[in-house]
Amino acid sequence: MIRALFAGLTLSLLASGASAEVVSRTADGFVLRYETTLETTSGDALLAVGEVGRWWNGSHTYSGSAANMTLPLQVGACLCEALADGTTFEHGRVVALDPEAGVVLEAPLGPLKGRATQARLSFGWSGANRGLTLLMTFVVEGPGLGAFAGPVDGVMSDQFARYARHVENGEAYDAQ
Repeated sequence: MIRALFAGLTLSLLASGASAEVVSRTADGFVLRYETTLETTSGDALLAVGEVGRWWNGSHTYSGSAANMTLPLQVGACLCEALADGTTFEHGRVVALDPEAGVVLEAPLGPLKGRATQARLSFGWSGANRGLTLLMTFVVEGPGLGAFAGPVDGVMSDQFARYARHVENGEAYDAQ
């Protein structure tokens, strides 16, 4: 079932051929999509999702350091940020995981927290080794949230670029 969900989403979104875009926007929501093809494996793509503290932009954390972000790769796991004083913030939760197809999080990030009725952040991949297409989508719904599409797209476009560089060559970033 999960593999079918990822496959359908990947095929439908890849059909348009764009690498980064606001797929749709209404007054109460939006869909963002980013894709690239890399010479990598599905195992590397999955591993990189879990290494969020090495590629996430620290400017988009409460602590200012991506190194404080963790994401265990299992259903129910928390995309969390831990502060030095022991405070922990939950940014999202893994709701689906298929090592061959991708990871889905319910993740009302930043200004969406408390406003979104849905905020699904998906990392998916398809294709063969040495020609793997990475796909990240963010589906957001909630009253008035369509107005956030542009600013959220700017942030998520950067996050996807950082994720893709990390998948491809293991590049880590400092707090920024």
